[in-house]
Amino acid sequence: MNTNELINKLKQQLKQLEQDVLQHDVQLPAGQRKMMQDVERFNNELFIQEGAQLKPCIEQLARSIAQLQQLINGKRSFHTIITSCEKIQDRFSAVRRALATTNINIKSLEQQKRTRRAHAIKRGAKAHQQSGFSWIASNVMQNSHQLYEELNKHLNWAKIIEQKIENLQSSLENCHSADKIKLQNEILAQHSRLGKCRQATSYIEDRIQLFERPFKSQNR
Repeated sequence: MNTNELINKLKQQLKQLEQDVLQHDVQLPAGQRKMMQDVERFNNELFIQEGAQLKPCIEQLARSIAQLQQLINGKRSFHTIITSCEKIQDRFSAVRRALATTNINIKSLEQQKRTRRAHAIKRGAKAHQQSGFSWIASNVMQNSHQLYEELNKHLNWAKIIEQKIENLQSSLENCHSADKIKLQNEILAQHSRLGKCRQATSYIEDRIQLFERPFKSQNR
């Protein structure tokens, strides 16, 4: 095979591979593209590329073939040309392998995500038991929607307690001295309840952040 035939054959291979890559990329669901956006699928000596989409590899392969053409036109040594050809073939093989393994990579990442989530829930349940807030149902700690509901519930309780304290303080100003001690004790009790409610609110807010943190890294 002469050099012109070689270049033409590589260009034909590239054209066919490009069609396969474009079909692969367009069929990728947005969620899978996002999941793999930081994944390096190739040795840096082959391609500079991250993520599920493979079109950047086609562009780099095209440049490699153009560089091979320049080597041939420049009558570079046989060894230099053969080395370039071998690298191009390695790149073709790597892209084909990537086309065939995208689904495997996705399944592996999904399993890693499930594992991280399970570990996060397990750690969260253990921390919840030791938190002093175990009166909040454990299942609430495993569901972000329920956590937000619990947060709103405690914020509403805090408002109710604050209003009750205001009412008691108003009553204290106008009550008989015999009732003052009772009212003062009731105000102290309500302040204690308010303090616990606010502690619980802060705890739930922290739990929301801890619950969501393991999964935000998958959605950056």
